Amino acid sequence: DIAKDKGVLDPEFVPEEYIEVDVLGKSPEDVADEILGTVRKGGDGGGVVVLCGLSGTGKGTTVAKLKEKLEKEDKKQVVCWSNGNIFRSVTLLAVTWCEQQEDCDGFDPVKALTKENLASFMGMLEFGKFNGKFDTKITGLGLNLLISEVQNTQLKSPKVSKNIPTVAEVTQGEVVLFASDAISKMGADGIFTLLEGREQTVNYVRTPLRFTLTLSDMSLIGKRRAAQRLAAGALKEVGKDDGMGEEEVGKALDGQLEIMVKEAEAGN
Repeated sequence: DIAKDKGVLDPEFVPEEYIEVDVLGKSPEDVADEILGTVRKGGDGGGVVVLCGLSGTGKGTTVAKLKEKLEKEDKKQVVCWSNGNIFRSVTLLAVTWCEQQEDCDGFDPVKALTKENLASFMGMLEFGKFNGKFDTKITGLGLNLLISEVQNTQLKSPKVSKNIPTVAEVTQGEVVLFASDAISKMGADGIFTLLEGREQTVNYVRTPLRFTLTLSDMSLIGKRRAAQRLAAGALKEVGKDDGMGEEEVGKALDGQLEIMVKEAEAGN
């Protein structure tokens, strides 16, 4: 909504229709094959596959399986795109800008994140081929960096990490448009791009290969989350003693289940 209010994103924009894939009773390989049945109709060359769905429907696993199959069976060059490093790059620029201002005491979002500054920061990011491969270059405010070379160092420094939420809140639109352009360039170069995320952010990437994972029995998502929490809690107990047998593991699970039941009763 902020991006639309600022005029960065078109409020009248309508994405291509999503193809629903019910994952109930299907393995990740089954789901990937169903999606690839549509993808492969597009013929040779690159493309963009957008994948959405509720937490618990297996998006991450499906993306991994799609990448594996496209590379091994179709001999495609595949990239899994994430907007995270772009948000981190903008944050690094905003923090660096504040460090260079005499009237800024640390990171000042009010002064740093003006419409003019955000436009300037985005102009300091360039996506293209560098050293023979696609990358994003950060040039400005004394910085000359490639994301691939600093994604695990400068882009994960405390001054960046702690300020990402503040920056991301007001740069969704700018980052979405940057990502859309980058993905289009890779597609034109014959690269397949897999994009996973929330519909609000991936809608602006043009592609007919747009899928949303659904679960016809929605209660299974709640059951899955409960099972994950039960196992995680019990694992903490089991992990304290490598010599625990089946009976001890059962007791750990029972103890965690009792805790969850009490929490549920207290919530009601």
